[in-house]
Amino acid sequence: MEKKKRPVGDCTTCNYYTYDDEDEAYYCDLNLDEDDYYHFMTHSYKSCPYYVNGDEYRVVRHQM
Repeated sequence: MEKKKRPVGDCTTCNYYTYDDEDEAYYCDLNLDEDDYYHFMTHSYKSCPYYVNGDEYRVVRHQM
């Protein structure tokens, strides 16, 4: 049986990484429960299990 690989990527290309105009800063806009937030903030994950590629043109480049 194959193990599924977790997506690897940095926050800057993640779909949940959004810009807040009021604070003029980027934030992770993912709703996490307390346990997940703790693991996320203490860097317990080798790669983010919630990473979603935010590149809208990825499919188009693949078709060329």
